Amino acid sequence: MSRPSEEITESPTGWVAKHVRQYLDSDGAQGGKFYGVDALLITTRGRRSGLLRRTALYYGRDGERYVVIASNGGSPTHPNWYRNLAADPTVSVQVGAERFTARAHTVTGPERAALWDRMAAIYPSYNDYQAKATREIPVVVLERT
Repeated sequence: MSRPSEEITESPTGWVAKHVRQYLDSDGAQGGKFYGVDALLITTRGRRSGLLRRTALYYGRDGERYVVIASNGGSPTHPNWYRNLAADPTVSVQVGAERFTARAHTVTGPERAALWDRMAAIYPSYNDYQAKATREIPVVVLERT
């Protein structure tokens, strides 16, 4: 996904950038759990800029797959990381010290419902976000390539 000399841009949101930096500096020993919930790092390619963008997300597991929610706190728009991976589904993922390339896709129908319930059990605020959102919040599966 990345070229050796490419710089990765962290989230412009201060607390997210701080979380990402702690995660990177400690290989997930700090930040691998964020407020008691498992977190990973995902790097997408900017759909307009072409630059690499990294952020931290809560995740769940579905077998070998990782599941993330594009909640954006229930705002009316999708988060930038989601819009980026919708344009280019090849992403880099870091879980703890492990780094790998994955292919992202949005799930729908019964699979979305089942994975949503699993993620809402991990982080119940997702249900609050969906209740206030004017969009269906995407459920994204990350599969190693």
